[in-house]
Amino acid sequence: MRPERLIVVTRETRLEELKQRFVTLEQARFYLDRAGQDLGPLEDEHQRFDRALRAVRGAVPEDLPVQMVRRGMVSSFPFRDSDLVVTIGPDGLVANTVKYAVGIPIIAVNPDPDTIEGVLCRTEPGDFGHVLQRNLAGRADQKAVTLAEAATSDGQKLLAVNDLFIGRKDHVSARYRIQAEGRAEHHSSSGIVVSTGVGSTGWMRSIVQGAYRTASVWGASVTIPASRQARMPWDADSLFYFVREPFPSVGLGTELTTGHIKAGSRLSVTSEMAQGGVIFSDGITEDAIAFHSGLSAHITLSAQRGLIVEG
Repeated sequence: MRPERLIVVTRETRLEELKQRFVTLEQARFYLDRAGQDLGPLEDEHQRFDRALRAVRGAVPEDLPVQMVRRGMVSSFPFRDSDLVVTIGPDGLVANTVKYAVGIPIIAVNPDPDTIEGVLCRTEPGDFGHVLQRNLAGRADQKAVTLAEAATSDGQKLLAVNDLFIGRKDHVSARYRIQAEGRAEHHSSSGIVVSTGVGSTGWMRSIVQGAYRTASVWGASVTIPASRQARMPWDADSLFYFVREPFPSVGLGTELTTGHIKAGSRLSVTSEMAQGGVIFSDGITEDAIAFHSGLSAHITLSAQRGLIVEG
């Protein structure tokens, strides 16, 4: 079915953020000059984004309505099943959009392939018109994306495209009871990260690399994997959880610290934090769920899937 409208999602460039902070670019340039920094690279970055945006807008048929949405409005924007969504920006923008446009096809445009790795954004600006036409003709390839879901005992729910974080909103140790695979422990740690297949190239990748490096320094015989070896498929039917820096002490465990959450199973966490406990997804702390003492959360694979258009 031909989409009824095209929703183009963007985020502020770093140049635009500086302008918001200093009101004018001249004031921003003056401030950076005094700090020994150059505004030029940010101006070049903004120009590359602007060219990508113009390439996208120029490839849209005149009879297809276009609506522009900034990242900050995505969580409250009324997406429709009849929409086609385009993101122009890094992978984080794609992830933040997918979980609010669940099941709606998304063409993820990489505005600057030379500086943005683009694990999710597979479409370059010059190829957008071709990809769009294939989608309008019903011939585009779409790839399913597994989502993680956190559901709390007070009825709150949160989806994640990359990862969920369960812990404290500050750097104080998180206290909780964790239960998985028929076992349970009380923990004091830096929190729990639950990764999807998409997230295996993000936070999970950092955790895995850090763990291998740390183990090797302490004399363990380990082989540090190449980053591509740590990747899971986007549509993987399992999640991976990591407990960050579990602290061993009386009454606290350090055995239940990593594992898979497979379809039909769950990771359960009961908060023991009087205040400051949170659950957030994909690095967006503004969407955090409060997770204080008296609340429990079940982490599972979501029945919903995201859709990324690949060409």
